[in-house]
Amino acid sequence: MADVAAESGRSDAVWSEQGTTPDAIEAALRALLVEVHAANDDFLPARVLNMIAFVDREWSGEIANRLRGVGRYHASRLVVLSYEPHRERLDARVMIASEGASAPGELALLHETVVVELGDRHLDDLLTIADPLVVTDLPTLLWSPHGHNEIVSQLLALSQAVLLDSVEEPDAREALDRACELSEQAYVVDLAWLRSTPWRERVAATFDPLWLRRELGTISGVTVRHHPASTVAAMLLVGWLASRLGWQTGSLISDGDALVASTDAGGHHVAVRLEIAPELHVPGLEGVALETDSGLHLSLGRGSGGLRARRRDSHGEQREWTLLGASRGETGVLGEGIRQALLRDPTYVPALKAARAMLP
Repeated sequence: MADVAAESGRSDAVWSEQGTTPDAIEAALRALLVEVHAANDDFLPARVLNMIAFVDREWSGEIANRLRGVGRYHASRLVVLSYEPHRERLDARVMIASEGASAPGELALLHETVVVELGDRHLDDLLTIADPLVVTDLPTLLWSPHGHNEIVSQLLALSQAVLLDSVEEPDAREALDRACELSEQAYVVDLAWLRSTPWRERVAATFDPLWLRRELGTISGVTVRHHPASTVAAMLLVGWLASRLGWQTGSLISDGDALVASTDAGGHHVAVRLEIAPELHVPGLEGVALETDSGLHLSLGRGSGGLRARRRDSHGEQREWTLLGASRGETGVLGEGIRQALLRDPTYVPALKAARAMLP
């Protein structure tokens, strides 16, 4: 069943079928694109990125809402494999929609969404189901937000990048081990890492002035406050500092509700402390503080409209200011994750390995 409409400079096309096959879905995709273009030749399919999302059907609405919020970072073709354990029949729905209204004489991009509902009996044939549905020669990003590591391993054959969120794994060791394993097989985009991007950017910018750059070699203490479930995010930030500054990370040990470690920074030690921030209700970090041997103290914390920065020099003089626009929200983080599938961040894997070395 197909329905195509192209009115008021917009395009929407839908096809659905119960008890279908991968070949029938792929044929429907091609036919819909032809029909939409025939109705208005200003519409062209976006051809930048495939995304495969393997989701539990009971949570598929929540995932759809998250993906709708990513704005211009939406994948060109999104293939949603909606999993319901006892489903016997393969059902599918194809939707093609324009990115916006086309003005006279201008082109408008089309984004394609394919939802395939499947069950246990289809899992052994996932490659056969998904392969015809991705655009050949485009990079493919794989996301399985509800775990299913065995499914991820199976679909890696179609993927160049994997999206994951290390904070969703309750055990830090398993989270870091899994990220390390995947990083050897594909480019990993970790939402736990991306949430720390504003913090890393502002820490780096603080030490940009030449007169402050020498302080990097005298950092004596790092304290990171984090959401109770975001220990991995805090470890990745410390791992980033360690990998960029040549520290040899020591093992974390418990100190009450905190985790502490002593890190060898080439002749002196850096005291690392990871503290839980129970007042923080969103994943990620609540604050970062650094101290140097000279008495310089820098701290960043969440505040209204951005990060609140404080710097106290060795003479006790203090300055405070707000760094605007640091918060992107979870939809912004997810959108950045999709965009990162087309880029390459060379700092993540070294930070990941340094963080993993902090576990005894």
